[in-house]
Amino acid sequence: MVEKEHFEILMEDVKEKFDLILEGHASLNKKIDTVYENLNEKIEMNGLKIDALNQKIDGVDARLNKKIDGVDEKLSKKIDGVEEKLSKRIDEVEEKLSKKIEGVEEKLSTRIDGVEEKLSKKIDGVAADLVAHRADTESHPRGYKVSDREKTK
Repeated sequence: MVEKEHFEILMEDVKEKFDLILEGHASLNKKIDTVYENLNEKIEMNGLKIDALNQKIDGVDARLNKKIDGVDEKLSKKIDGVEEKLSKRIDEVEEKLSKKIEGVEEKLSTRIDGVEEKLSKKIDGVAADLVAHRADTESHPRGYKVSDREKTK
């Protein structure tokens, strides 16, 4: 009988150890479940935060695109305005320069005509003097004679 008592004691000891193992297993299972739930909560929270950040980024992107489009439109208008002003100014300068060039051209033409007239008068005067001189020279019978023909030998 000792063996039976001894076996029962051993079985009770095994049962107690088995119960301890089951308690430890249940405790670990609870801890794992708690960690799993906490991790799931954190993942869900991070998912919500990521979604919120994505919405903010989309909002910032939309606002920046709107601002960029506004700045682009303003700059285009300013550039067009500057281009128009420069074109007008260039046209004005071109008109003034054309008028000045025409004035200078007119003055030069007048001066050239005046110089040409004076030279014509002087040339006519020199020609008249030359004709008179020739006539005077040819009227003298002796001495040198001016002739249009070459002397023949």
